[in-house]
Amino acid sequence: MSKIKSLEIKIGLEVHCQLTNLKTKLFCSCSSDYRGKEPNTLICPICMGMPGTLPVLNEKALEDAIMVALALNSKISERMLFFRKNYFYPDMPKNFQISQYDKAGGVPFALGGYIQINGKKVRIRRIQLEEDPGKLSYDGTIESSNHTLVDYNRAGIALIEIVTEPDMETPKEARLFLEKLRSILEHLNVSDGSLEGSMRCDANISLKGGKRVEVKNISSFKEVERALNFEITRQKNLVLRGMVIGQETRHWDETRRITVSLRMKEEEQDYRYFPEPDLVPIIIPRERIKEIEQKMPELPDERRKRFIEQYNLSPQSAEILTRSKAMADFFEESVKIYGNPKEISNWMIGELSSYLNEKSIEIDELTLTSKQLVDLIKLIDEGVISRKMAKSVLQDMLLTGKMAGDIVKEKGLEKILDKEYIGSIVEKILKENPQAVKDAIFDKKAMNYLMGQLMKKTEGKIDPKMASEVLRKRLSELAKFITP
Repeated sequence: MSKIKSLEIKIGLEVHCQLTNLKTKLFCSCSSDYRGKEPNTLICPICMGMPGTLPVLNEKALEDAIMVALALNSKISERMLFFRKNYFYPDMPKNFQISQYDKAGGVPFALGGYIQINGKKVRIRRIQLEEDPGKLSYDGTIESSNHTLVDYNRAGIALIEIVTEPDMETPKEARLFLEKLRSILEHLNVSDGSLEGSMRCDANISLKGGKRVEVKNISSFKEVERALNFEITRQKNLVLRGMVIGQETRHWDETRRITVSLRMKEEEQDYRYFPEPDLVPIIIPRERIKEIEQKMPELPDERRKRFIEQYNLSPQSAEILTRSKAMADFFEESVKIYGNPKEISNWMIGELSSYLNEKSIEIDELTLTSKQLVDLIKLIDEGVISRKMAKSVLQDMLLTGKMAGDIVKEKGLEKILDKEYIGSIVEKILKENPQAVKDAIFDKKAMNYLMGQLMKKTEGKIDPKMASEVLRKRLSELAKFITP
């Protein structure tokens, strides 16, 4: 087992991100709004690769790609070439993909760069601009399906492929990298990670001494972590049994949560790369890059630093809030309404994030608004309800969409603030617990028991501060008549 524990794990990612802020596909005028549309209706001779057609590059796609490269600290090529990547899959209507290549005279869109996660730099090898293939649908799993359906509406959608170096050592690091990348793309407003299929990932993983295994088309960050955990265990078991880990491509079956072998991994020569003859080399002027750089919005790292300085948040809280643009936006909207950033941050990172994780949803999928969360926090600050009650109220708000004040009134949860009424409850508790009264008079810590009985008697509705004052005063009065 010590031999297995010492095996070095290397993880690299190939992330395919759709540029979702475009109206048309990468090389033709077909609409890019393909989700939910009738299959095979958003296609034309160009994206289907009919003879005699000529692709034309979408200029906005190039501008969006420039922003991504700048945000990822990459060096943008002055001269960019497109290549044909030849392979014969049913989801590829042309039987080749217009992509890019970093050898044999090929120049990818950008080289180098990095993303910082938990103080560690994950290096980027290259960024490519390419077209998306179509979409395959199976009747069940890829192994059990009796047939395969193909929809070419997605074929030709603009993609950027971001290839990392194998710098990640754990599945958790891979997930953090993807979360950070998604936040960057959303802050740039070039890609919406909440859209189905907008970010897909191939994970390359190897153990020391073994060949690289690629796990294809993993659909979510959680699934990336699960797939890598499974693959590490599978490969370690092979090593334990004295078997060789071969280079292959595997598919992640989300239903069974296992990887299954698809084929032996292709080598570069299998793709028969050659320059795309229908697209001339693209010259990217330095002046144009500078213009785009000057218009760049605030990015997650900058926003995190600002949250620490402007709102006096801890680095950890600021990090969590800026992992998602929607989360950071929700926070700032709430602070504009009610200037209590620390309390808003605590509720968002605590109760709200727990609910989101439990339901596997994003904050912008909630019916809850910033104003509703603020109204709940105000009720706590004003002493109307306790923090414990507020947690229960929040759950009702998330389920019903009602305002906090309405739920408090409907359920009669208002905190008891009537001093005379509190006094009468204190008297009842003192009569029911004579020994505890004597203990509390001579040991202040013993008063906690009586406070607990008060909270229990009033179902947590009594104001703790006021109840404590009344109880202390009454015990002080009784102390005159009780001897040790």
